[in-house]
Amino acid sequence: MHNHIRVLREDKKISQGKLAELCRVSRQTINAIENNKYDPSLQLAFDIAKNLDTTIDWLFLPKGGN
Repeated sequence: MHNHIRVLREDKKISQGKLAELCRVSRQTINAIENNKYDPSLQLAFDIAKNLDTTIDWLFLPKGGN
């Protein structure tokens, strides 16, 4: 799965650490998700989307997606 988390997070000037705090996970978890090394749980995906004020379908794309 690919994602737009880094792009949106940086546009909103939110650090990985701050997003991690808002989502109640470690900064390393956010880093791993952004680098496509870890697929988040559905709950965490909802939390990330909520905290970045977007939708899951915009944030996450299946492999091969744009």
